[in-house]
Amino acid sequence: MSTHSETVTRPEFQHPASIVPGVVPGTILESHEPKGVPTKEMWQYHKDHMELVSPLNRRKFKVLVVGTGLAAGAAAAALGELGYTVKAFTYHDAPRRAHSIAAQGGVNSARGKKVDNDGAYRHVKDTVKGGDYRCRESDCWRLAYESVRVIDHMNAIGAPFAREYGGALATRSFGGVQVSRTYYTRGQTGQQLQLSTASALQRQIHLGTVEIFTHNEMVDLIITETDGEKRCEGVVMRNLINGELTAHTGHAVILATGGYGNVYYMSTLAKNSNASAIMRAYDQGAYMASPSFIQFHPTGLPVNSEWQSKTILMSESLRNDGRVWSPKEPKDDRDPNTIPEEERDYFLERRYPAFGNLVPRDVASRAISQQINAGLGVGPLHNSAYLDFRDAIERLGKDTIKERYSNLFQMYEEAIGEDPYTTPMRIAPTCHFTMGGLWTDFNEMTSIQGLFAAGEASWTYHGANRLGANSLLSASVDGWFTLPFSVPNYLGPLLGTERMADNDPVVIEAVNRAQARIDKLMSINGNHGPEYFHRKLGDILYFSCGVARNKKDLASGIEKIRELRKDFWSNLRITGEPHEMNQVLEYANRVADYIELGELMCVDALDRDESCGAHFRDDHLSDEGEAERDDDNWCFVSAWEPGGPNKYIRHAEPLYFEAIPLQTRNYK
Repeated sequence: MSTHSETVTRPEFQHPASIVPGVVPGTILESHEPKGVPTKEMWQYHKDHMELVSPLNRRKFKVLVVGTGLAAGAAAAALGELGYTVKAFTYHDAPRRAHSIAAQGGVNSARGKKVDNDGAYRHVKDTVKGGDYRCRESDCWRLAYESVRVIDHMNAIGAPFAREYGGALATRSFGGVQVSRTYYTRGQTGQQLQLSTASALQRQIHLGTVEIFTHNEMVDLIITETDGEKRCEGVVMRNLINGELTAHTGHAVILATGGYGNVYYMSTLAKNSNASAIMRAYDQGAYMASPSFIQFHPTGLPVNSEWQSKTILMSESLRNDGRVWSPKEPKDDRDPNTIPEEERDYFLERRYPAFGNLVPRDVASRAISQQINAGLGVGPLHNSAYLDFRDAIERLGKDTIKERYSNLFQMYEEAIGEDPYTTPMRIAPTCHFTMGGLWTDFNEMTSIQGLFAAGEASWTYHGANRLGANSLLSASVDGWFTLPFSVPNYLGPLLGTERMADNDPVVIEAVNRAQARIDKLMSINGNHGPEYFHRKLGDILYFSCGVARNKKDLASGIEKIRELRKDFWSNLRITGEPHEMNQVLEYANRVADYIELGELMCVDALDRDESCGAHFRDDHLSDEGEAERDDDNWCFVSAWEPGGPNKYIRHAEPLYFEAIPLQTRNYK
């Protein structure tokens, strides 16, 4: 199952048996890639043969975009610029506040400006290899090709990229690569890309092509079904100020609502980031792909107290100049600056000499966790490792390091109370990014016709581990240079089709379904608020489905989550009223979804009987203690559909690799 070409027949796929009770095999999914075309040419060929909508007909189509982050904001702005009628929804008070603004390190692009032998092929190879061969290769070629346009476009609309002395855009390296392809604006790249995209969106709002709805959260989808085929006809939104439910119909819906890392309670995400939009889609028949593929960022700030409610991210860019180490002896509480060189273990450099401190995130996180679990952690709770800039400051000077990382160093000092210029940072793996999400085909359409997913809300590009700086890139590629092609391709044959009437029985049913869920939550009247259950869920997931997993802990985690669900639906208490601003109700709705998603994550992780990337099963290891894939049985994407209480249907999209043949990852 390792390679194919346009002239070779792909081997027949067989669903492997599941060790999880209640899991049954489903269908083999169609990716809708062009047939008979090499993977590296698929995207251009596909664009050349897509349906088009003439400029005078575009305003006849209404597209609904849920979210205003980098993917959603770009899609809304681009479709508005093209002439479509667009409605954009955000639960924030302004589009610019979407969570893309929190990304730090940079955005990748294979522009090859450093003369370091970089190019599209190497970008694809790094992405596929970094994702441990659990992604769609053709998607990765699109990512690499469009990356060049992303940098040029974002630069044109105002992103202030760092520059070399001569004026050329500056780059730096990130984990899992041996070239310099990451463009950046110090440690504020996400902020600047988001602000530039939000400005483009605001332009369309001003022109009247995009109508914006702030303080609105999606609570359901409007779905029709004809001859077994589901189609998305609109959304149901809840106004977060007054609690009002409203229905909006359209010809297509785009969900770009971000990732679901907050399912762990403790994560680097903003507290309001949630999974409810994609879970409503899942409830209505959109498949959930690889939900257990979770990235634990190696350079998060450690938990220092029980009252802490989230963690903080330190950009991966710090590993360009910082060295990761731990003392060689357990519980060495000496001032790190007094620990002699011979008593330090620079374990990433020791274990992975070719990449050193710039190994991919999953590899770094596992190595740091192994040091901590071996009793070699540092800090008050002995739950972290050092990230030391002493050598870089001596080599390059403090001014150079300050120029590169000053805002990150300032953020660290404000959070921890220590000066990173003089004292090594303390870092620890923490939940950061979700590679799983709604399954989408080559057009970024879900298993429901007319429902598209983009950005971190979908599974695309990253496989079992995302390379640093590919997140801002993938969101930008989706929003600016994929959906503006694939959405018209879907809409073209629908010319002359009226959108669903606002008073259609299907619309009324969806609104009533959303109201019934709210009424059910409000009626429980138990003893505990939603945070109580969320924290318990996070503890279960970090232990059972964290950096390392195994059969026993995952099976136990599933049972614990099912017990937690029973307690939640009998013992939840929500204060306030539903027809007003009620953040406790919002939170409770999200925790209910987290519980369902948490169980699905454990089911997916237990079902996938191998190690790959961030899905590190310590019961599937090589002789050297590295993740060991099982390509003969598990080289496919699991796409899940609910099959009833404690039952799941596992659909599958087989993965084939043409330009980047299957091989065991090696960063040594």
